[in-house]
Amino acid sequence: MNRIILFLCLTALALFAQTSPTTVSVDATDCTRRLYHVKMTMPVKPGPLTLLYPEWIPGEHGPTGPVTDLVNVRITSGSKAIPWRRDLNDMYTFALDVPQGVSAIEIALDYIATPESSGFSSAASTTDKLAILSWNQMLLYPKGIPTDQLKYQADLTVPAGWRYASALPIETESGRHIQFQSASLTTLVDSPVLMGVYFKTVDLSPGTTPPHYLHIAADSDRATQITPDEIAHYRNLVQETGALFGARHYRDYHFLLSLSDHIAHFGLEHHESSDDRTQERMLIDDSVRRVEADLLTHEMAHSWNGKYRRPAGLATPDYSEPMKGNLLWVYEGLTNYLGEILAPRSGLLTADEFRGSLARAAAMLDTRYGRRWRPLQDTADAAQLLYNSRKDYEDLRRNVDYYEEGTLIWLETDVTVRQLSHGAKSLDDFVKAFEGAPSTGPMVKPYTFEDVGNTLNAVQPYDWTSFFRDRLTSTSPHAPLGGVEKSGWKLVYTDTPTQMWRDFEVSEKTIDLSYSIGLTVKDDGEIEDVKMDGPARKAGIIPATRIVAVNARKFSPELLREAIDAAVKSAGPIEILIEDSEFYKTFRVDYHGGEKYPQLVRDESKPDLLSAIIAPHAAAKAQ
Repeated sequence: MNRIILFLCLTALALFAQTSPTTVSVDATDCTRRLYHVKMTMPVKPGPLTLLYPEWIPGEHGPTGPVTDLVNVRITSGSKAIPWRRDLNDMYTFALDVPQGVSAIEIALDYIATPESSGFSSAASTTDKLAILSWNQMLLYPKGIPTDQLKYQADLTVPAGWRYASALPIETESGRHIQFQSASLTTLVDSPVLMGVYFKTVDLSPGTTPPHYLHIAADSDRATQITPDEIAHYRNLVQETGALFGARHYRDYHFLLSLSDHIAHFGLEHHESSDDRTQERMLIDDSVRRVEADLLTHEMAHSWNGKYRRPAGLATPDYSEPMKGNLLWVYEGLTNYLGEILAPRSGLLTADEFRGSLARAAAMLDTRYGRRWRPLQDTADAAQLLYNSRKDYEDLRRNVDYYEEGTLIWLETDVTVRQLSHGAKSLDDFVKAFEGAPSTGPMVKPYTFEDVGNTLNAVQPYDWTSFFRDRLTSTSPHAPLGGVEKSGWKLVYTDTPTQMWRDFEVSEKTIDLSYSIGLTVKDDGEIEDVKMDGPARKAGIIPATRIVAVNARKFSPELLREAIDAAVKSAGPIEILIEDSEFYKTFRVDYHGGEKYPQLVRDESKPDLLSAIIAPHAAAKAQ
């Protein structure tokens, strides 16, 4: 098999002669109209040539390359057009014949940036005031050669008056035109560009190496106004990641933070940067700030866990080979845990706020109906499907639960290591051994399930294989709460929401009544989901419908809460008028238990390990 792969690579190299880097010139001056104009020059040899458009995008865990937005593709040599045709079995593949005597081809194309906000980097990425450029959307590459071996040199023209940032090193800069240094195609695709009118850069590690920067682009100047306290917290994050991992695997690091209500909201990891997108008021609205406190911590942790150390099934040689997500409970689950504990360690959240967020996730997972049929492992195996799944019946379907449940599993792992070692070891020791020294530049070290267990066993002997497999294959109706309970805390339900619960509702414009009548409702009355075991579903209410009235009065979030509270002293049901397409129906919800919200309370019979886990570590290490 290895000989066959080698032969195919040598055959491709014979047809593709990279005597100089492929150049890719992107004109972004039309980006506010959602158009990019691209010109490429690619060295070639005469004969058949197959070009690919990137399909499987690292970090997105699926075939998300937006090939339908690639338009106006023209391939020429000099003034002569070279015909091409798309492969009927692979829509990301373009075949052509390079004429005799031709040593380079020119490729011109346009890219249409979508206004749709659902998805990852191929979703909405531009407004009138900012844009995020993902290089994989703007280019083609030859088939059969690992992207590490392909050299590209990119240049970019930005709109007048805009500033920009990227981890990609600069060769020259003149006015609005930037020429970047030649890099492998892997590095180019791994180095997005943030640009905009309202732009600010904050040095997060002044006077030290490697440098770290927070770049902020927003739809308004007010939204870029980060406070000195927040700057201090992000500088703490740099120190805390150093203490946690004990090494760094980048030349410098750039947070690319875009703040807009008109782009897709997510975080996407890169070796030397992160593409962090959220609401415009994230830095100036305390509710949004707290909800998004682990956005940058999560994506930075990925530089070690996901980019440097990567599951073998995700360490593919190019962007056409399908990725296998079976170890996403490590790639994303461990990162989710590390990102969440780094938030309080850095001061981005208080201990109470962290516990409120943890309680919210634990309650959701502990009552998730779909866990009775879909084990956690399948949420990872089917990730490329579940990322695009709808919100309705999510309680029955399950989504990419390996994020939040990964936090629970890795918390339990951390607590177990601490208990078995009588406090001498923790998960920090595993992280350092698995992802730490020596410091390197960007590189990938693939791993397997066995590698994870073996490294953990070297830190603290235990049957880690059975520990993880039991949790990954379980169809128990309840979540693995051992880490919460063994760390000295209990999940309980009270009639008062935590501050973090209120913050999530404000940020997401939702009222979450999952643990009372069993509904999650948008502020406008749209029912996002129903709890399968909840009173609302037992009454017949379904998701993707809209509440019109409660007890014969026009719906409002406050009215629905008041009706739940009033039902505690009433024997009658709560009457809810629902609009479903063109049809209206009244449902009678027989519930009298009042509002219920999850929170963590202290179990004084056990040591408080959770507080020790989230306490700042960088200062302790320095002492």
